[in-house]
Amino acid sequence: MSSVTYETQRAALADVVAIPVTPFAEDGTVDRDTHRALLRRLLDGGIRTLTPNGNTGEFYALTPEERKLVTELTMDEAGDRGVVLVGVGHDVPTAVASARHAREVGAQMVMVHQPVHPYVSDAGWVDYHRAVAEAVPELGVVPYLRNALLPGARLAELADACPNVIGVKYAVPDAARFAAFARDAGLDRFVWVAGLAEPYAPSYFSAGATGFTSGLVNVAPAVSLNMIEALRSGDYPAAMKVWEQIRRFEELRAANGSANNVTVVKEALASLGLCRRDVRPPSRALPDGERAEVAAIAAGWSV
Repeated sequence: MSSVTYETQRAALADVVAIPVTPFAEDGTVDRDTHRALLRRLLDGGIRTLTPNGNTGEFYALTPEERKLVTELTMDEAGDRGVVLVGVGHDVPTAVASARHAREVGAQMVMVHQPVHPYVSDAGWVDYHRAVAEAVPELGVVPYLRNALLPGARLAELADACPNVIGVKYAVPDAARFAAFARDAGLDRFVWVAGLAEPYAPSYFSAGATGFTSGLVNVAPAVSLNMIEALRSGDYPAAMKVWEQIRRFEELRAANGSANNVTVVKEALASLGLCRRDVRPPSRALPDGERAEVAAIAAGWSV
């Protein structure tokens, strides 16, 4: 299959890649109607790339049935307005089954979560991704890379075997390492997505990224779009103005090893009356002291 086939997918990755939250109802189940409303709000706000079953969507706290549901709701709402990049992971058979389900419902791409396993070898990392990519050759495949030790040559090896590996969500918090890894793997061969969202986007764009993921986009799509517009035109001072605007919000999310990463986003949405603040263990709702600060930040953006 020629790389030309993946043109739409590649373009969708070189953008704000939204990681929607999964809102829960009072009884703890996925709140379908609110989920649809939040997805529509993103699409109406100009967002074109959606990742159901990402970490901001509490991927690891969802059941297999819920992960399917979230994928289907996202596909349904996106229609022809957006490109859907479905998060898949866990053991190989589960990841493969999820990728095949994504294909069945019409998704164009899958994002493969960093394998969660105490023992990950470089060659085993290639094997894991290869099993998923070979199961869905028609779909674009995007490894989500959080492993600082993986050499770029391993990604090139994976793509040699699987030409549908077209992009990388790179989430190692080290801009110099990213620059080296991208060049070792092939800077022009893949679409490089800054996987640590807006705080890292300017430094990663300066090294070759052309897209970034975002959880903040759930709250304020215009803010994320302002940043990518500035970065696309090479206006780093303008991008850093947005960076300053989002800094405190992202610091709250990143504190204590990102303990409240999703919590802060849902708290902001709750303060705007858009969904409940509930998150599932091992996440936890914010203490009262921080709620007011998050609400004030969100209110400032929505003006």
